[in-house]
Amino acid sequence: MSEIVRKRIRISGVVQGVWFRASAREKALEHGVSGWVRNLGNGDVEAVLEGPEADVDAVVAWSRSGPPRARVESVEVQQETPEGLSGFSVR
Repeated sequence: MSEIVRKRIRISGVVQGVWFRASAREKALEHGVSGWVRNLGNGDVEAVLEGPEADVDAVVAWSRSGPPRARVESVEVQQETPEGLSGFSVR
């Protein structure tokens, strides 16, 4: 059984208006990762991801390029304590 981890990521660049949130939700569900994703007022996207470490890491790796129209400049990753989230929402 894989250890459950929680990571908060902040993605900067051209990441709003390019289907980043919807694509992140699809990728998370594909990997069985729970959490949420939202746009921030400064143009960044923030997401919280919970699940088996390898699956969370796969979604983090995907976020470094994002959907085709995105132009990711940076991804900040913070480890947090898992809260037992279920499902994945776009906020």
